[in-house]
Amino acid sequence: MPQAASWAGTPHIKGSTESMRMALLTVSLIGLQFTWGFEMTYCTPYLLQLGLTKSKTSLVWIAGPLSGLIMQPVVGVLADNSRSKWGRRRPFMIGGSLAVGACLLVLGWTKEVVAMFVTEPGMIKSCTIVLAVLCIYAVDFAINAVQASCRSLIVDTLPISKQQIGSAWASRMIAIGSLVGYAAGTIDLVKIFGPTLGDSQFKQLALIAAVFFNVAVGLTAWAVQERVLISAKDPDAKSDVVKMFNKILKMTLNLPDRIQAICWVQFWAWIGWFPFLFYSTTWVGEVYFRYHPETDVSTSKDTLGDIGRVGSLSLVVFSIVTFLGSVLLPLIIQSPDQDRRKFTPRGPSSITPIIETIQRNKPDLLTAWQWSHLIFAGAMCLAPFVRSLQSATIIVALCGIPWALACWAPFAFMGIEINRLTTPATMLANGSSYRRLSNPSSDDFSSPAPSPTFLRLNHLDRDVDDGTSNDSSTGETAGIYLGILNLFSTLPQFVGTFISWIVFSILEPGKSPELHEDGSKDDVEKAADGPNAIAVCMFIGALSAVGASYATTRMKAMTK
Repeated sequence: MPQAASWAGTPHIKGSTESMRMALLTVSLIGLQFTWGFEMTYCTPYLLQLGLTKSKTSLVWIAGPLSGLIMQPVVGVLADNSRSKWGRRRPFMIGGSLAVGACLLVLGWTKEVVAMFVTEPGMIKSCTIVLAVLCIYAVDFAINAVQASCRSLIVDTLPISKQQIGSAWASRMIAIGSLVGYAAGTIDLVKIFGPTLGDSQFKQLALIAAVFFNVAVGLTAWAVQERVLISAKDPDAKSDVVKMFNKILKMTLNLPDRIQAICWVQFWAWIGWFPFLFYSTTWVGEVYFRYHPETDVSTSKDTLGDIGRVGSLSLVVFSIVTFLGSVLLPLIIQSPDQDRRKFTPRGPSSITPIIETIQRNKPDLLTAWQWSHLIFAGAMCLAPFVRSLQSATIIVALCGIPWALACWAPFAFMGIEINRLTTPATMLANGSSYRRLSNPSSDDFSSPAPSPTFLRLNHLDRDVDDGTSNDSSTGETAGIYLGILNLFSTLPQFVGTFISWIVFSILEPGKSPELHEDGSKDDVEKAADGPNAIAVCMFIGALSAVGASYATTRMKAMTK
């Protein structure tokens, strides 16, 4: 019979208020999303500018799903069994962030790095492409290790009753990171800073992303104190690679029904999100150059920067909508565990009927998630018919609402399910058990107020107060379960990559007329006469989003 896991110490987050603690716990996601935003905004046009075709560029983006497929579950298993004195998650966060920063700097200066070792002009171009692709792969692998650890840290630290709040805060930080990143992309940084940080927009953003990422992750690592794992449930467990992958495979094939349902919704949703996230900036830039007669790529001094700035402007609006959604939606959407707590806020007797009516008619999170898929599908269906920058911006902005829910809902549901599975068997190193106190009417999740302690220890030979909540959060298997959820986010990206490769190969097999150095205005006008390949990929993604909505309906039936 496996023994209970034993721990030393208690989880703690610096900060005097719940809002401050939640902000410090999730601030790392700002840096993470800033970096993702830079990569998704500028790296596709950068590769096109180096001379890759769209079909070949689409194959480069296998890096995203491949790194997620490998790194997140592997890091999840390694971290779940880590007995580091610094905790289970933070060492991976710090190590990964340093690797991300180094690779971003090399990515920004690939031409200069190659020129240090290669002198033949033809070889310089080929080697620059190879090094750029390798840097993108390295960034994706490292950033996925950090992302897995950041998400697991939230589940580890918060009780069940705070999982939705934690996920909502994570969604807000992601929105802020996107907003800051895309806003930086709209500014002509070279004009402001000169050549001090680099002689191009791409170089300066790469440097800023490297620094910002490390500062944000470092802040969370400083603010959060983790428990230290003394012994795992299985004392004979080994961390060899074969056993690790066997464990991942076994758990993936035998997921609890509700977790499996969440994963399948995520699978269909991400087939739709892939072309939007990776190609929307390039799409907006192409709409701008192809359908606005006053533009001329041949007169642009920095076409990459121009497309990046135009695309980033639309994504700034997208990020504002996402941020507003992440702040306002939790106020009007019923918590997944609200029916369990049966807690209704009371106001003055004169407005009590109004409050009760609002509470009664609040949509639940699952329904909101379902409708978000349909909103996204409707927006993507319009993409092939867009012929103006304004219309493209409106469509991109509209997707901010479903994206806010995509960054919130699956992790909220997973956090609840993981903690329901792992609550019973938590032990401390001294043989004591604990339960986390949670008062739904309180803004704090400490025990008891006003003490900043997060866990009340109860020795096994003493009775626990009847009023103590059962909302303990152990997160013993959070890493692997969230890693498996990420599998269902990354596998569909392989599908999206394959679809994009086929569409690009058929509709736009040549080099990008907007970004390639030999492109002219006539080439751009010729491209405008045919269908936009990226818009077609988005339309196909809309069909998958409808499938995600149907999968959410099935998940809803399971919860009744």
